[in-house]
Amino acid sequence: MQIYDTISRKTKKVTPMDGKTYRFYCCGPTVYGPAHIGNFRTFVLQDVFRRTMETGGVPTMHVRNLTDVDDKTIRESQRAAKSLKDFTDFWTVKFHQDCRKLNCLAPHVEPSAVEHIPHQVAMVQELVDKGHAYKSEDGSVYFNIASFPEYGKLSRLDERELELGRTQSQRASADEYEKQSVSDFVLWKSRRAEDGENFWQSPWGEGRPGWHLECSAMIREYLGTDFDMHSGGVDLVFPHHENEIAQSRCACGGEFAATWFHITHLMVDGGKMSKSLGNLYTLDDLEAKGWTASEVRYVLISGHYRKPLNFTFESLHAAREALMKLSRAAQRMADHSNPNAILSEVGFGIFQEAWDKLNDDLNTPAALGALFSAIRDTSELKGDAATSALAAFNRILKALGLTLPPCNQEIVIPEAIRVLAEERWAARSAKDWARSDELRNALAAQGWLMKDGKETYQLTPNESAHV
Repeated sequence: MQIYDTISRKTKKVTPMDGKTYRFYCCGPTVYGPAHIGNFRTFVLQDVFRRTMETGGVPTMHVRNLTDVDDKTIRESQRAAKSLKDFTDFWTVKFHQDCRKLNCLAPHVEPSAVEHIPHQVAMVQELVDKGHAYKSEDGSVYFNIASFPEYGKLSRLDERELELGRTQSQRASADEYEKQSVSDFVLWKSRRAEDGENFWQSPWGEGRPGWHLECSAMIREYLGTDFDMHSGGVDLVFPHHENEIAQSRCACGGEFAATWFHITHLMVDGGKMSKSLGNLYTLDDLEAKGWTASEVRYVLISGHYRKPLNFTFESLHAAREALMKLSRAAQRMADHSNPNAILSEVGFGIFQEAWDKLNDDLNTPAALGALFSAIRDTSELKGDAATSALAAFNRILKALGLTLPPCNQEIVIPEAIRVLAEERWAARSAKDWARSDELRNALAAQGWLMKDGKETYQLTPNESAHV
């Protein structure tokens, strides 16, 4: 398998450094609310990467953290009048439920930040002892980026900007800060009134770790100082991953991650996702509109991970039709297969191109295209040939993590869409043509066509949606 490495800006071969198990770390969710589909684009594509490795016969060690203490979790738990643990436990359960619905494999290890505060305190002490960190006037501890000359290598920071940050001795005390701010970053945050009872003891006084520290501490605990891959959304390249490299290499030595795998962001209807725009969809939001988690997963893998993916309701219709086509092909192969066939070795046969595309920088859209091209060649297969093709087909589906609907599954019309349609039919019956056209356009915007008859109407998915 080949994957694009952010730090070298090259596509490189993916092999375990120990020759046995591919060990990789993924930055997990901050559990202060439901994860949205933009978050899940990253987690789903990381899942496809793992599945592809394992389908190819390479065992993996997948570590993904839970951020259960930071500015957001503390702030939102207090707004909810809940303890930090009760609040984050609730959202952790919800995250796991959504992961299962989206058919994401559970990580082999899923450590939480709170459970590893002693590990984080120990790492801060090492950084202080080695001269890479210092205590500020208020008792917080900061990493001195001037002590690590390679700071900025991952994100290719402008050298002038980097020098400006060093000479001005700027500090960033928030867990998340401006992407252009090159600053000494906080490792340990001294206790503040707004933190409430969320504080721990340390050699520098009461407080809590900064957000960037947790991943470094947990990586060392479970993967050591050198491991195969680190992954996350492209928005984490700077400052989060840049800070991880600095604190880990200075505290622990070693080279840290051999490969950096970043997934590009998700757009909605051609624009940025935003709560204020009403397009920050969760899985629950889409299920309430009548879509399935399988259809959402299909959309999330339908674009290449290094390119922005535009999410639309039309793309969900396309996903529904695509999954149904695959389901019909699987049923056809099953109907013509030999139930008594013994397959000594299952390769990929006519689906080899789909497998090759997955291994070529995890090119999921090309793999899906090759999969659809290949199923056309299965229509005449019978007996052992059909059995072998079905086994190969299922291996590709497993690598993609796709689950297929029953062949005879009826189209489900969401209640909100049906209400719009009824309102539009009433406007048409009243000859309110302006309102009728407005509602027809509203339906079309959500991917539904309304065909008028003499006595009633028919709702169908927009057939212009393409696979």
